[in-house]
Amino acid sequence: MPFPGLAPTPSWIYHHFKTIFQSAHRTVEDVQQRPIMYIPAKLTFRKMVTSEAPLHPKTPSVGLEAAGLVALAELTTIQERTALSGTSSLLDIFILAPGLHVQERAVELNTGEYPACGALTTGYVFRVENPATVFYLQRVGRTGKLTTLKVTRLNSAAKWHHRLKSVFISPSKTNIIPVVTYFMAVLWGIAGLLLLILSEDWWGVAVVGILMTTRLINFVVIRCRSELTWAGAPEPGEVGDLFILLSQDRWIRIQGLVDDLKAVTSGKWLRDQTTVESWLTAIAKVCVYLAAALASNVTQFGKIILLSLFIGSAGLLGLANSATHELHMHGRMVRVTGERRSYGRRLDLAKELTDETKRDDWAVRMGLIVKDEPTTNTVRVEM
Repeated sequence: MPFPGLAPTPSWIYHHFKTIFQSAHRTVEDVQQRPIMYIPAKLTFRKMVTSEAPLHPKTPSVGLEAAGLVALAELTTIQERTALSGTSSLLDIFILAPGLHVQERAVELNTGEYPACGALTTGYVFRVENPATVFYLQRVGRTGKLTTLKVTRLNSAAKWHHRLKSVFISPSKTNIIPVVTYFMAVLWGIAGLLLLILSEDWWGVAVVGILMTTRLINFVVIRCRSELTWAGAPEPGEVGDLFILLSQDRWIRIQGLVDDLKAVTSGKWLRDQTTVESWLTAIAKVCVYLAAALASNVTQFGKIILLSLFIGSAGLLGLANSATHELHMHGRMVRVTGERRSYGRRLDLAKELTDETKRDDWAVRMGLIVKDEPTTNTVRVEM
């Protein structure tokens, strides 16, 4: 105000507000010309850090803390696959079915049975020493029936590209179904791993990685142990015919070249483990228990993925085993040929085979028939 006690004039009011407006305008221009402060950059960085994962589904709140224990279930699915294929394949590392820590027990699938075997051409009687072959015979044998098998050599075993292919997947010559279901099991494992990566569940990725490491160790060990070491003296060109008496009155007849028959019936399927191999097998088994312990840190969605991975892999691999009708062993293939024949009693089978082969010494040694001492033509049954 110009003078105390006097009312402000219009000109004074105009100049006063003009001064205030110009001061405010200069303040705004100064703010706009200042450099960018650190706060916006800090807020932008925080926003980047807290961005959501590519896959973040909603999951039900069900208690799955013990989901990793499913991997410790001692299913024989992987063992059966190992026995039917005669070895292990590299793609097996993606099939994470329960029981992967007991894969080396595939030699026990025959449940301790080593059946008597008679050579119909020479009369010699011995036992089938290959546990994988015995397991296959138990699968295809039927009580009260004679099942005929044929052993053939795989010509592709000598070609390098076929040997390279067998490293990744075991061959199948008679059916496409086990190949398709096997690849589905492989893709199932890969899909589960990708889902865990997309959801950024690194604990789940670690658990799956540990289990795959276990499968890789078992692949290397079994691949080394499944090499053919001893199968008797070679008899090139000789044709053999074997009769095998299994438990539960299951009768098997195997035909083929003598060397091929020896490769699948005699010697060892998996040789004894070396010291290093036993260490690796122990490490692989401990890794499975470690993965089961770490599975409690996985997210709820990751635990659902793990359960689906275990159950789905076991189911698909079980379908592949059920659809596999042949046995692969040391470059040979054993499969059922012809129809199964039923017999009312064991004597009828023994008479038919002795009449066909023109000799009965093998049947006498196996206890199928017993000859009276006074005569050589009288035959009686011994049950």
